[in-house]
Amino acid sequence: MTATTTDSTDNQHGAADGHAPRHPALAALTVGAIGVVFGDIGTSPLYAFREALSQSAADGIDPSEILGVLSLALWTLFLVVTVKYVIFLMRADNQGEGGVLALAALACRSLGIRSRLALILGAAGASLFYGDAIITPALSVLSAMEGLRTIPAAASIFDEGLIRLCTIVILIGLFLIQSRGTAQVSKLFGPICILWFFVIGGLGIWHIADEPSIARVIWPGYGISFLATHGVTGLFVLGAVFLTVTGAEALTADMGHFGRLPIRIGWFSLVLPALMLNYLGQGAFALSALERAAASGQTFTNQDWFFLMAPESFRPALIVLAGMATVIAAQAVITGAFSLTQQAIQLGFLPRLRVRQTSADFQGQIYLPAINWLLLFGVLVLVIQFKTSSAMAAAYGIAVTGTMVVTTCLAYLVVRHRWGWGRPLALAAILPFLALDLIFFGANILRVIEGGWVPLLVGAAVGLIIYTWVRGRGIVSAFEKRQAIPLADLAAALAKRPPERVPGTAVFLTANPASAPGALLHNLKHNKVLHAQNLIMTIRTADRPVVQPEYRAHVERLDDNFTTVVLTYGFMETPDVPRDLPRDLGVEQRQMGLDPMKTSFFIGRNTLKPEAEKGMPLWQDRLFMFLQRNASDPTDFLRIPPGKVLELGEQVTV
Repeated sequence: MTATTTDSTDNQHGAADGHAPRHPALAALTVGAIGVVFGDIGTSPLYAFREALSQSAADGIDPSEILGVLSLALWTLFLVVTVKYVIFLMRADNQGEGGVLALAALACRSLGIRSRLALILGAAGASLFYGDAIITPALSVLSAMEGLRTIPAAASIFDEGLIRLCTIVILIGLFLIQSRGTAQVSKLFGPICILWFFVIGGLGIWHIADEPSIARVIWPGYGISFLATHGVTGLFVLGAVFLTVTGAEALTADMGHFGRLPIRIGWFSLVLPALMLNYLGQGAFALSALERAAASGQTFTNQDWFFLMAPESFRPALIVLAGMATVIAAQAVITGAFSLTQQAIQLGFLPRLRVRQTSADFQGQIYLPAINWLLLFGVLVLVIQFKTSSAMAAAYGIAVTGTMVVTTCLAYLVVRHRWGWGRPLALAAILPFLALDLIFFGANILRVIEGGWVPLLVGAAVGLIIYTWVRGRGIVSAFEKRQAIPLADLAAALAKRPPERVPGTAVFLTANPASAPGALLHNLKHNKVLHAQNLIMTIRTADRPVVQPEYRAHVERLDDNFTTVVLTYGFMETPDVPRDLPRDLGVEQRQMGLDPMKTSFFIGRNTLKPEAEKGMPLWQDRLFMFLQRNASDPTDFLRIPPGKVLELGEQVTV
């Protein structure tokens, strides 16, 4: 009953371009962007420098290694976030929306019938995102709670077990409140994150003053020299350095909520300076600690530099602030998972799931119970299994770098086919970014055994589900096409030999309005009646985020018996058929009034039967049937009152 269309023009649907904020004011949007978009990348100083430095600590740490790691961290921020995402990729938006699926939809529109590659890339990127979505909350909150061990008075009380327990309690509380929505508490996200960035930047400045020469690491030669002299160790360090840019995908994924300009203002005016200052401060602090250890003849060890930078009296407050910042980062990823799942459902990648709107004012405030509890399960397993943030950090980079590789490949398709750049120019623009992504991806692949298998396993599982669902739906669709009768032929036959008519309106939902819906044929076959008014309705998903209400419905009168209605929704919208059903169908000076109380909805519901010798393998048949059984009822998804629905169908072998 749903289909995807890619043939509508941009201005036909009146979608906003999202290039500049529309309402509210620019300042408010910038504050909101700082609170939502930068939560993940803003909390990376908690663990990124520490983890990168630990990769070179096997045979001791010398000043050149501190400088090299720090230089690599800063240049990763410059190249990956600033140049690739903020300057370049934020221009590749789909009617103001970003993210891997929005980019895939844009590429599909550009490629037309050759869109299979874009769909595969989009599915791969979406699959890897779920691995990121379970790691981010676990790693962020756990790293904040580990700061308790840097307080001498609390170190003996908060051992690893108690820290894990505190982390688990916070995470369970976070996932429990998702069903109530976050509209009210999200108003605090911006101010809290602004305070966070000022604090971490201030801590950095304080320690830079102790070692002002640390600023020389801005010269990339320190990082290049480190990689040239450390061989395989350098690659492990590079994989850990990538932790500095986790969350960069959010810059494009949240463009539709805030606009391009507020995100760029937030990045250049506050977030980037604060991150740079904090990393420089951690490096200066580590150099000072190294000099003190050498002077006293003690062994220098890698430590939790972020929390140790703060005075002991200020540290408890910093831990509380870090806890709030990491919860905000986790919330942003959870919300992103809900939004991505909704897009995947609309694009046909996943079965329908129950979607609840949690705010009457903001369309993007949604809650998906199934995704919420699956994420919580995955997060808790990670916390219990890996025990520490250092052990979990190895699992983080692969999901992020994999998604970035997919995003860059999709960007090439957009640049080449949507923007119309020639192949040499498109390759010149994209290949440097792709090479950078592949270098980081290769560096993180080296850590598969340490924990990198987790996001790969999650991504593979989600990818298998997407593949099975798409293939299974294709088999069912092919069966329905074989059984289909052209609607025009049926209408002509019924005009010659009209069946008994009954009062009221019947709405038959179908994916192909040119063919007679199976439910209509079954109704004629078994009940031998035809309603006074019959609407053949198709729900389509456009390759744009939002379709304006005035362009929602397309009505076409076939004859006195049948009228086709096509309702088109953006891939970030939730269908509402009763609300959007046209009340007056005016065709050729005639007005057909629809009474909702006298309208019945007919839906085709086929029974699936597994068979090993046809279609998919037997195990895949059973997986598809499981997904079909556990998909939300189409009446819920389309918001049709259950008491108005009749389901008719037949048995289909998959």
